[in-house]
Amino acid sequence: MAFRNVIIESPASLSLRNSRLVIRTDREHELPVEDISALLIESRQTNISAAALSRLGECGCAVFFCDERHLPCAVLSPFAGHSRELAVLKNQLEAGEVLKKRLWQSVVAAKIKNQAACLRLMDKTAGAEGLENMAKQVRSGDSGNLEAAAAQRYFPALFGRGFYRGREDGINSALNYGYAIVRGAVARCLAVYGFLPALGLHHRSELNNFNLADDLMEPFRPLVDMLVYLNFESGDELDPAGKRLLFNCLNLEVISGGQRHSLAYGAERLVQSLGRSMERGQAALLLPELTELKQHSYE
Repeated sequence: MAFRNVIIESPASLSLRNSRLVIRTDREHELPVEDISALLIESRQTNISAAALSRLGECGCAVFFCDERHLPCAVLSPFAGHSRELAVLKNQLEAGEVLKKRLWQSVVAAKIKNQAACLRLMDKTAGAEGLENMAKQVRSGDSGNLEAAAAQRYFPALFGRGFYRGREDGINSALNYGYAIVRGAVARCLAVYGFLPALGLHHRSELNNFNLADDLMEPFRPLVDMLVYLNFESGDELDPAGKRLLFNCLNLEVISGGQRHSLAYGAERLVQSLGRSMERGQAALLLPELTELKQHSYE
């Protein structure tokens, strides 16, 4: 199983040699391509060979590219990597609205539960109980729009009164960066398991190629929120050290099915459970639960 997340910050040349990724800077490094879960190319002075990109795609690696502001702007996801891709796609296309609404209900309830858990873990218990009650009240399709109502309570409770999403400051920059990393990782899992990422459960924009990734990443957002709360202030600039910290969120632990896994593998388990749910016509997602921030270690 791939477990390395690699970030390229300085000008480099990336190529392939004997199924190993060769990274040339002032020195030369080699990594087995099969070990790489995600590769973030931040430096726009980096060259990567077509052979390396092809092999990374074959191995299911999500390759992120950054814009002039050094923020993730694109991701290369694997194509046709699942042995039963047509069957998975057929199940996805035939999934009825009732099933989609129940799946979205589960996703929203898990997100709000994790928001409450984030507040408790950050010793902000005053706002947690209300969110826990809201999570129990989410109806099919989130017809009451409790996701938005929870966000209105949650962000000020976590980051302070007056905070709002969309403001240009260090906290929002860090949140956007971390969310982009999680979104790309989820998109990578969807592609590996044969899903069409543009076809979402709730998100349905015709201009969005990753509607389904935007759906499934929602319960993972509070982990990024907690990471940002502990490490960033509103006046901070997003420097290379901060970006490395956020990119590493893929290696932080979540609880999935009662077991501790990295966020990256938790996302993979969630996508697997989505496939089973659509195959059986029953909403039974393996949703992540938030726990204390901890680097996952592989035995």
